Amino acid sequence: MEAGDEGVDRVVDSKDLQQQSKALDKLTDHVEDRQLDSSRVQTAMASIAASKEADWNAMRMREKELAAVKINSADVDIIANELELDKKVAERTLREHKGDAVAAIRSLLH
Repeated sequence: MEAGDEGVDRVVDSKDLQQQSKALDKLTDHVEDRQLDSSRVQTAMASIAASKEADWNAMRMREKELAAVKINSADVDIIANELELDKKVAERTLREHKGDAVAAIRSLLH
């Protein structure tokens, strides 16, 4: 080998090392991105679950409030018969309007 040939081998080796280093960096970046994406997904799922639970609790509270409203069964019958509605719909509407039959009927007619 000549003295000049050793320098060429070193240049090629350093280029190979640079390419390998870049390839390794890309792979490492890809793995890190996937880990970040995974943690984002877990955070988002936890947020969705908390939101869903809050919605469920709010709905249960609303149903308890409506169940506590005193209504007249005669009003339910009149609304159901006159507006040709299911009694459950008439009762629900009446409860939503705190037992006020006139307000319930107005709501149903609009």
